[in-house]
Amino acid sequence: MTVLPETGYTPTAEERASLDAWFAEYDAASGKRDVRRMADMAVFPLNLVSDDAAGDGRSAQWDRDRFIATMTHVLGEGSADITFESSRTPVFLSSSTAVVFTDSTMTVDGRSQQLRYADILLRRDGRWAFQTMVQSGWGDHL
Repeated sequence: MTVLPETGYTPTAEERASLDAWFAEYDAASGKRDVRRMADMAVFPLNLVSDDAAGDGRSAQWDRDRFIATMTHVLGEGSADITFESSRTPVFLSSSTAVVFTDSTMTVDGRSQQLRYADILLRRDGRWAFQTMVQSGWGDHL
């Protein structure tokens, strides 16, 4: 069981539902390899945090073009949709800032891969957008 830190903020049911809806939309875009739609759901420059093969921490900032190019390469080509089964643990810092920890199984062409990552999302004008992505193992690509 994950014990959430006390942040001093308790989200409303609507805030939690809106965050869940954002992830459903993002997963759907990812599953269809709609990288431009995924980019529409971000705040740029996008922060990325990871580690490299040597075990050193890495970070980068990507603009929209770099995100589209990299994610197009990462998601690859293919006609089969990618599916995600995810369990998310959001930690709301306020009504407009959340850190979301995700455990996910990504399946494409019958092959599954386990993923664990965190995202920092901001809510602006009533819509969530991701601003920071954190996942180990990607530092050599940053």
